[in-house]
Amino acid sequence: MTTRMILVVAVALAVAAGLLASALIQRRVGGRRYRWLIGPLYRASRRPAVAVLLLAALYVGVRVYPGAGQHVVRRVVVVLLIASVAWLVLRALQVAERAAFSRLPGETRADRRIRRARTQIRPVRRLTSVVVTVVAMGLILTTFPSLRSIGLSVLTSAGVVGALLGLSARTALGNAFAGIQVAFADGLHLGDVIVVDGQWGRVEEVKLTNVVIRLWDDRMLILPTTWFTEHPFQNWTRHETRVIGEVRLHVDHTADLDDLRAETRRLVESSPLWDRHHWVLQMVDATPQTVVVQVQASAADGPSAWDLRCDLRESLVRYLCDHHPGWLPRTRNEYHPVSCR
Repeated sequence: MTTRMILVVAVALAVAAGLLASALIQRRVGGRRYRWLIGPLYRASRRPAVAVLLLAALYVGVRVYPGAGQHVVRRVVVVLLIASVAWLVLRALQVAERAAFSRLPGETRADRRIRRARTQIRPVRRLTSVVVTVVAMGLILTTFPSLRSIGLSVLTSAGVVGALLGLSARTALGNAFAGIQVAFADGLHLGDVIVVDGQWGRVEEVKLTNVVIRLWDDRMLILPTTWFTEHPFQNWTRHETRVIGEVRLHVDHTADLDDLRAETRRLVESSPLWDRHHWVLQMVDATPQTVVVQVQASAADGPSAWDLRCDLRESLVRYLCDHHPGWLPRTRNEYHPVSCR
């Protein structure tokens, strides 16, 4: 039997197996319990599965019916077969990730466990994909006698190649391991509101090598994952999504804090951004020229807290300008004592 006939038989067998598997899946899975997983898995892995079946049949045919150039053809088939298996596994991992996300509720801010699951699933899938790719490359190298030792070194992470890879990719590997540490250390989750270097934002994405943070002004701050294992940062929503916003104002020593507190209470209670949980106005500092008044008010999440802070600051400054301009900070030139209320 010639190589052409072997190829025809292999294609026929692969097509037949693919059609049979398709018929069985469509017939048996139609309304079953795991349709949400098996359906996407079948659609995503159909092409790599057909390639695996085709190359496997071709490999068996070449071994059973040897011909001219058998060794070269077999080696090419083996390389393609390994690559196809890796392709199939990577597709399956992607489908598993999407299926896991689809089973989680869409709102990630309300439940800390959901945010933690979303944070952990993606780095694990990416690390697994890297391992599958490295193993496939090592197996492909072992099919060539002159490169067998290199392939074994890649598979065992030992020898000169392992050392060179470790030196050349030291930063990338460090970030990769830091990404796994961040994902499972339970200190940072998707959707958390954090403060990094004085800037606050929401965790948009936790990758294997970096963390993407959407800042309050919609800028994207991208930091390597090693940053979060080597530097301190504030997590405002580690245990709950509520965020307490803070506003500080400098007013004159003659300002009536009871009046200012009553106006602040009216502003806070009338704001739809306040979550009806906590608010307070306190004098937190005093300087020779002014006293420092701090207003704290809670909101449901970080963006709401930011908007609430801006609204309170603007409204209080307007109230002082319109009703009590004498309470605004000023520099005195008089020498007689001033009575404070």
